[in-house]
Amino acid sequence: MRYNFLPSFVRRKGRITKLQERNLNFLKDYLIKDSSTLNDNRSFDKTALEIGFGNGEDFFSFAKEKNNTLFLASEVYKSGIGNLIGKIREHSLENICIYEGDIRDLIFEEEGFRFDEVYIICPDPWPKDRHHKRRLLSRDFFERIQSCLKPNSFIFLSTDWENYAFNIQDVLRDFEDKFSIENVKQIPGRELSKFQKKGIKEGRDIYTFKLSLI
Repeated sequence: MRYNFLPSFVRRKGRITKLQERNLNFLKDYLIKDSSTLNDNRSFDKTALEIGFGNGEDFFSFAKEKNNTLFLASEVYKSGIGNLIGKIREHSLENICIYEGDIRDLIFEEEGFRFDEVYIICPDPWPKDRHHKRRLLSRDFFERIQSCLKPNSFIFLSTDWENYAFNIQDVLRDFEDKFSIENVKQIPGRELSKFQKKGIKEGRDIYTFKLSLI
């Protein structure tokens, strides 16, 4: 598969259950192909982007409570997608669209995507120095994401790797004229994700940032 961007994740086959495989048969019902899926929907007050929802557990609970918001949720791992689809179908949620793959290939390659809120929880930290160039939250990312934001929008970022948190802070110094940047304890109304809980269990702190578009 050819990427337009240096991959910020590793495609591993991973373990997938039979139930998740069955759920994936319904993926076509939730897939988004272009921005019109969001822009032409007048049933919601806001649109939000979730980049990398993992197994979908905490994201689903969050989206269920924010039923006035239409979410575009992206993930590269089929097991997590299958798990999320199962929950969507079980609870008959209508405010989640799914993109399977690197979200940058969609929102940065097509004009028209505009979001009120963006959530990025524990992206791959790529802890080795030689791999830092693969980190999602780079200068290029923040330059591009601005065109996808509505007025008065905000971004929540979270990582459990101290080095990545410091790297994010360094990058954001160049965007202080674009974003108001806050360190926050936790994302309001959101449970800790699987990876955040794992980080805490392993003795790491959680670093969370809120970026408000100026």
